[in-house]
Amino acid sequence: MKKNIFVVDDSALMRRVICDIINADSNLQVAKECRNGKDALETLRTEKFDCVLLDVNMPVMDGLQLLQMLQKEHIAATVIMVSTLTLRDADVTIRALELGAVDFVTKPENLMDAKSGEFGRRLISMIDAVLRLDRSKPVSAQPSVRPMVIGTKHEFKPVAPSAKNLTQTASKASTLIALASSTGGPNALHQVIPFLPKDMKCPMVIVQHMPAGFTKSMAERLDELSQVHVKEAEDNEPLVNGWVYIAPGGKHMRVVKQADGSHRIALSSEPAIGGLRPCADVMYESLESSGYSQIVCVVLTGMGSDGTKGITGLSKKKRIQTIAQNADTCVVYGMPRAIAETGIVNDVVPLDDVAKTIIKKVGVS
Repeated sequence: MKKNIFVVDDSALMRRVICDIINADSNLQVAKECRNGKDALETLRTEKFDCVLLDVNMPVMDGLQLLQMLQKEHIAATVIMVSTLTLRDADVTIRALELGAVDFVTKPENLMDAKSGEFGRRLISMIDAVLRLDRSKPVSAQPSVRPMVIGTKHEFKPVAPSAKNLTQTASKASTLIALASSTGGPNALHQVIPFLPKDMKCPMVIVQHMPAGFTKSMAERLDELSQVHVKEAEDNEPLVNGWVYIAPGGKHMRVVKQADGSHRIALSSEPAIGGLRPCADVMYESLESSGYSQIVCVVLTGMGSDGTKGITGLSKKKRIQTIAQNADTCVVYGMPRAIAETGIVNDVVPLDDVAKTIIKKVGVS
């Protein structure tokens, strides 16, 4: 039986493109379409769909407002956001993921791109991935993204330490956390990073498969919610204890040991690997020559197997501890499954336990 998809977008042209893509797939069909969040809410109050494709910017009620109403009324829906590549839409999309959207797909910039095969492949791949998960709970039942200790966050954003202090802090580090995630990852990171303590005694690097622009918005939002400091990584910046660095969309990220024993981030625009840039394998492979005595590898929800090759190679060169998200809490049990099947995973835990498992491995200052 074909899966029923509900398309919500104010652009008649974009609805037509999306509907044509979905109806061309033998396993999917568009069961309904509408042009604003208000009409979509009325529909979702009485009808069920396997998946909802939701535009960000719409008249009457936008995508964010619709998600808020779904939360308020405890209406179950598996929602994929369809977002344009603007700074405002990136910010709104990240907020939408906090409100229960599973993940997002970026819209093509013009009609020619929309009719190309690439957008269709990305859209169908995302739908297929999320439909493998039984998400019978309403949007409001998703875990809170705010940690219980959020009130102790700094009252103001501190000035970044001087370059000298950065180097001294980094050179003393013996442990690094390296995390990889993909489909469902932005939401998962909101259930992990805000629960890390501000006195975490090591740095953390993250590869999340996202387009350029979205990683910066995600980093800024996570920084607002978290005790640790979170930022989009910059080329040649030192790694500092208690800071989290997210690889920019469209850039590979490596960790490079310096002559004085400290470590800095190196970004590059080398070709995508397996269609991925950033690629987690690149990050993990760079750690083989690092000066860290222990590396805690964390693999969260995502399609494919990115990270498995890199972590496997790293395990032969370094002392590692590997944490994988369990199948029941993954949007897509691909990347965690791949690393678990290698036999080098120390802990397989539900998403809610990832942060405390990390803390047990690295401790606090």
